[in-house]
Amino acid sequence: MEKFKNKLEKGEFVITTEIGPPKGLNLKPVIDELDCVKGRVDAVNVTDQQSAVMRLGSVAASVGLIKSGFEPICQFTCRDRNRIALESDILSAGYLGIENVLVMTGDHPFLGDPPEAKPVYDLDAVGLLAAISKLQSGTDLSGKELHGAPSFYVGAVVNPFADPIEPEIIKMEKKVLCGARFFQTQAIFDRPRFEKFLKAISGFRNKIKLLRGIVPLKSAKSARYMNENIPGVFIPELIIDRLDKSRDINEDAAAIAFDVFQSIRSSVDGVHFMPIRANHLVARVLDKIKR
Repeated sequence: MEKFKNKLEKGEFVITTEIGPPKGLNLKPVIDELDCVKGRVDAVNVTDQQSAVMRLGSVAASVGLIKSGFEPICQFTCRDRNRIALESDILSAGYLGIENVLVMTGDHPFLGDPPEAKPVYDLDAVGLLAAISKLQSGTDLSGKELHGAPSFYVGAVVNPFADPIEPEIIKMEKKVLCGARFFQTQAIFDRPRFEKFLKAISGFRNKIKLLRGIVPLKSAKSARYMNENIPGVFIPELIIDRLDKSRDINEDAAAIAFDVFQSIRSSVDGVHFMPIRANHLVARVLDKIKR
């Protein structure tokens, strides 16, 4: 398959999905989960201690995906490491053949396990993007020369429904200036609000590639949980009601995700599925998509 970066930069529509590394060394179930989308997605996000839960590192898991024939997008969060460790891990990713990285600040540890863990946040996402830019130019953050510089296709995240939205747009612009070339959004089900966001970033929209987030909803319960607990996510009651009345939850989940996909395809450069250990639902959506 053609590289993720090349397809995006050529203007081709891309599709990515996501996995969380295991809490342990056994990566096989994760690879098995991806079998149904192999050759059908352009890249796979590998989360970095998602929700502040300790797991196998994203760099190691990304290498495992490469060995299994997938192109990873290796996530890096700023929560758990200072700038020394972050820069070192970025260099390690480059040395091990990882070509795509995605940067985010990261959830506070009180959300995860163990909640008594101390956060670091030496850098935020903008600072880490700046550090990666310097590493790619041949120096570290202190200006010390590197003996061999990495090269990455660098991405970041954005929440189109942040309230207020203005600080999110300002931060997004800073991320662009610090080297972010593609953005993945929070899961979006509300098209009118998303169109307002697109208008708000029109001044620099041509400088980035935008992948809209889609979560295949596994149940009405999970949809309600997202509405109540995940900032920036709003799932209309009409969708929740459909899930409540579903006689085939997998089929309805895929149909809803496909409807979202169809409604936004012309306004973005790709979609990013966040299936939460349910890539079989992504496969069902892909069955409906004509690329």
